[in-house]
Amino acid sequence: MGPALARQVAHLPHSKIGPRHLQRRALVYIRQSTPQQLIRHTESTKLQYALTDRAHHLGWARDRIEVIDEDLGRSGASAMGRPGFQRLVAEVGLEQIGVILAIEVSRFARSCLDWYQLLEVCALFGTLIADSDGVYDPADYNDRLLLGLRGTMSEAELHLIKRRMHDGRLAKARRGELAMALPIGYRRRPSGEVVKEPDEQARTVVETVFEQFVARGTVTGVLRYLIEHGVQLPVRERSGPRKGELSWRRPSRMTLHCMLENPIYGGAYVWGRRPTDARRKQPGRPGTGRTVAALGDWQVFLPDRMPAYISWEQYLANRRQLQANRVQAKGTPRKGSALLSGLISCGRCGLRMSTQYGSGWARYSCGQAIAHYGEPLCQSLAGRVLDAEVERLVLQALEPASLEISLEVAAQVETERTRHRKTWQQRLERAQYEAARALRQYDAVEPENRLVARTLEQQLEQKLAAQQQLQEEYARHLAEEPSVLAEQERATIRALAADIPGLWHAETTTIIDRKQIVRQLVDRIEVTVLGKTERVQVRVLWAGGHETSTETVRPVGRLDQLSYIDDLIARILALREDGLPSRLIAEQLNTEGWRPAKRRTTFSAEMVRALLSRRGLTRRKLPRPKERPIAGLAANEWTLAALAAELSMPHVTLYSWVQKGRLQARKTDEAQARWVICADAAELERLRELRRAPRSRWARQDEPAPVVGP
Repeated sequence: MGPALARQVAHLPHSKIGPRHLQRRALVYIRQSTPQQLIRHTESTKLQYALTDRAHHLGWARDRIEVIDEDLGRSGASAMGRPGFQRLVAEVGLEQIGVILAIEVSRFARSCLDWYQLLEVCALFGTLIADSDGVYDPADYNDRLLLGLRGTMSEAELHLIKRRMHDGRLAKARRGELAMALPIGYRRRPSGEVVKEPDEQARTVVETVFEQFVARGTVTGVLRYLIEHGVQLPVRERSGPRKGELSWRRPSRMTLHCMLENPIYGGAYVWGRRPTDARRKQPGRPGTGRTVAALGDWQVFLPDRMPAYISWEQYLANRRQLQANRVQAKGTPRKGSALLSGLISCGRCGLRMSTQYGSGWARYSCGQAIAHYGEPLCQSLAGRVLDAEVERLVLQALEPASLEISLEVAAQVETERTRHRKTWQQRLERAQYEAARALRQYDAVEPENRLVARTLEQQLEQKLAAQQQLQEEYARHLAEEPSVLAEQERATIRALAADIPGLWHAETTTIIDRKQIVRQLVDRIEVTVLGKTERVQVRVLWAGGHETSTETVRPVGRLDQLSYIDDLIARILALREDGLPSRLIAEQLNTEGWRPAKRRTTFSAEMVRALLSRRGLTRRKLPRPKERPIAGLAANEWTLAALAAELSMPHVTLYSWVQKGRLQARKTDEAQARWVICADAAELERLRELRRAPRSRWARQDEPAPVVGP
């Protein structure tokens, strides 16, 4: 220790400060809990910055004093999200700090976990802690006890503050007076009363969103509708120079989803829908941890306290539809070819059957046992057969409703066109207002002020161009789609409604349209495959409580799976006993209405023979009669049968070689001429090699051998 430092230590104002502390730096830690405190409580911030004077008074030079103020506007409830506190602990651990100062220990931490960690590090590396009351050594037992007690009081104080604030908000929310951010379509008056958006076009857009969700059933469907018709969402600016003004933004999936889930549109005042779970907070993001509470767990629920766009029952129906779209439930119709996707339940285990697509065809399978327990497949069947059966039942049920359908369709079309026209008129009215406003601003400016006049002139030209473009688009829209149905359109609707099957199979009717029709009539379909056969029992549960039981036939892979296989074989044997060959047996089976497996509709001779062969019912073949000997054969000459036996090959293959000229052969001069083949030892070896070679090599042989005539 040098003379200067010795003189400085001799005049230290506190006995706990030693030379090793002065050789290190002093840290002044500054923190305010919220940005609002920085604006409103400026005196507290000044008081904390003044701690540099106290550090200098304790003996540290000005250039050895450092201020850490990165945590201004950050809560001390946790070390997460406080880079200043984390840097402070790191500096202490590097033995660079002699003392750390704050106006009170609550500035360091409001959590005993962070506070005791800091005390442990300071005690281990010999760092002092100072505040407005004194200087403390964490390594000293008495100081450690006092610091621990003050940290506990700081944490308890934070708990009491939070509890009072929470109770106050809860009491105000229970009265329905706690102000919250309002969604699209609402505005708060200066008196605090919440009302619907005063702008008529904004209200119309919000009503359109809910109407289209009821009609389409998915957020994606609503989004596509808004984009196709050029509808934008009205949003009130919450900050910036245009705060409170209405702006129009393109729709997004998240915005529409939030609108459909917000209970204020159903007229309810709700608080506590998204409580905070501290276990789900992420490091560095203290504002996260939000969860979604179930409808029955909302802390405050006051129905009929807000102006509603829809009824509460409709709001609950929308929530159920959104939930069904997310999970494996009935859901919303998709583009797949399976007509009954989401409606089919397994008649064996009661679980919902999934839809699988492959090779262009849909298939309904109950694979829950495989997926969860590794058990065999419960049951499976082709979708086309079941779709056709349910389609027949649905069309049969729709026959008495043709007149009502025509009237309903016509009314819906006219309502939709009326809404389109109203939206267009509101957009035109807004464009006209914007142009008139720009014109008034331009007229009000002094002609000499050319700098402002030029800017207002450009704005006026832009508003007039936008108005003209919108008018042209509206004219094209009216030409393509008149607002009122013409008599010819009404006649077309009545004709289509009268011919429901024709409307069902029309090219303009999509698979989604058919699925929506089925879901309006059918609640659930139970399917049970009888064993492994082709028989399928179908139980249709209609909307309203009625049910229909029927049976259909599915394609199976093998004839042995047919439920009538024994009767089929008995009939085949009876026809064979009558002396009919396989071809005539197949024709007789087709005439009598017997059907094979898979997707084939008729029997063939090969199928009859294969079925009898697998059952071991084929007739025993009679032995081939011995071949008559041929007189006068040379030493190297062979008959077809003798040479086929020598080469161990079929008689037919050898005969085809003779016809193709691959052998030297001649015909006898008998009444029934027969073939005689000339083959010595070398020729026999060539034939054996050719016999063993692939068939592709047979076609690449040299020029055929000459045929020797008689």
